[in-house]
Formats: sequence, structure tokens, C-alpha cells
Amino acid sequence: MIQEHEAEFEPAATRRDAGDAESSRASRGWWDRNADEYQTDHGAFLGDDRFVWGPEGLDEADAALLGPVESLNGLDVLEIGAGAAQCSRWLAAQGARPVALDLSHRQLQHALRIDGGEVPLVEADAGALPFADGSFDLACSAYGAVPFVADPVRVFREVRRVLRPGGRWVFSVTHPIRWAFPDEPGPEGLSVAASYFDRTPYVEQDEAGQAVYVEHHRTLGDRVRDVVAGGFRLIDLVEPEWPAWNTQEWGGWSPLRGNLLPGTAIFVCERD
Repeated sequence: MIQEHEAEFEPAATRRDAGDAESSRASRGWWDRNADEYQTDHGAFLGDDRFVWGPEGLDEADAALLGPVESLNGLDVLEIGAGAAQCSRWLAAQGARPVALDLSHRQLQHALRIDGGEVPLVEADAGALPFADGSFDLACSAYGAVPFVADPVRVFREVRRVLRPGGRWVFSVTHPIRWAFPDEPGPEGLSVAASYFDRTPYVEQDEAGQAVYVEHHRTLGDRVRDVVAGGFRLIDLVEPEWPAWNTQEWGGWSPLRGNLLPGTAIFVCERD
């Protein structure tokens, strides 16, 4: 799901290295603590059964990045970083057979609250998918997992493993250019404040120095190379423009910034 880092306490923000285990532990804890507030603040925008790729509001119903809507009927689909499984419920409404996977137990509890367990839910790490080889026709992730893992290639190889030949893998992340700008929706967020080429992870940590939130920056070229190293062909890279109807501010996303800078990057990939 789309991230917005707020916490009940005030962690210290820094840029430092964070490995797989620390990143995974921080993500699980952060989403478990903040799932209620996240769903309260953004549930209306996300809907109960809407597949939206990012804060711009690009709907899969219009974009068809997974393929024509009518082609989804009967397909096995894995949603990674599903949160409350809004995207999976939309897929089910099109006749697909989705499975919603997330690291956060509390996020999946919100999925149960919304649909009572109609969509199969799996609590697991995206870097170790608990499925047999070739279990799915498609895989997707709307701001889920990928921005928060230290080794995205490991995740991509796991996705490739569980996809059938020709399977499509589509995921959205914060557009890499946004890392060079402050995470502010107003004019103060329009001036470059950091190097685009600084890959040092953004970390929020407690008084003991333990990470409570970790997000990993990759350049656009890094993301393309990761896709290829993961065993996929990149067939499209979508940078949604901010639509006139969308007047919301969400973290650093806003109409002001969205009309000047891309906020989301969506990678459309296929395996051999």
C-alpha cells in the first residue's frame, strides 16, 4: 500500500545503512502500529474494492496495466504488500482468483474487517513467498513491499519463481526523483534538497538506535537493472500525471507538486 510515515512517538530521522532483517522488522512493526490510522485517513480514497496505483488516483480499471479487464477472469493473482486487500477485492470482482499477502498482521485484520475473509490472506515476507513454483498468472503490488526491502532483486526472483511462464509483474513505488526533494506538499517541497544519487536508506529510529521505519531509495536506472536481474523484461514504465479532479494532499504528494514532478513510477514487467 501507499506509505505515509507518521508514528505515535517522534523517532529520529537519519540516513544510514539498513539490511534485510532490520528493514523487515521495522516495516512489520510500523505497519502494525499505524494500520488503524492509515485506514482511517486513506480508506475512503482507497475504497473497499478499488485498485488504485498511487496517490494520483490512477485506477487499474482505466490503466489495464495487468492486461485487459476482461482477460482477468479465471486468473490466479498474487497481490504483494496488500494492506487491507482493496486491490485484491477489485480483482475478485473481475472474476480473478486473488491471494492477498502482507507482512503486517494488523493490515490483514483490516482486510478481514472489510470482507469477512472472502479474499484469501497470507501473512508473509515478500522475500520468501510461501507458494509453489508457477502458482500464479499475475503478480502486482501498489506501493507494497518493494520500497521497504533492502534487496529488491531477491523479491523479484521470488515473484518470478511463483509466476507461470509469460506471467506479468506490475508494481508501483515512489518515483525516484522525489527523493531529491523535501517530503512536503507545498512550495517548500519544490527545491532540491538532496542528491538524487544518494542511495543511503531513510531510517527513523528510536532512542536505542533501533529502526522503526526504513525506506530504500533506488534511482530509476537501479530499478530497471533490478527488474532485469530478477529475471523479467521491462515492457512499460508509467509515470502517472496528476489529474485535475484530485485535490487531496497526501504526505509529500499534492496537486502543486504533481503538476510539476512525477510522484509515482509503475513498472510493468513480464517473465519468460
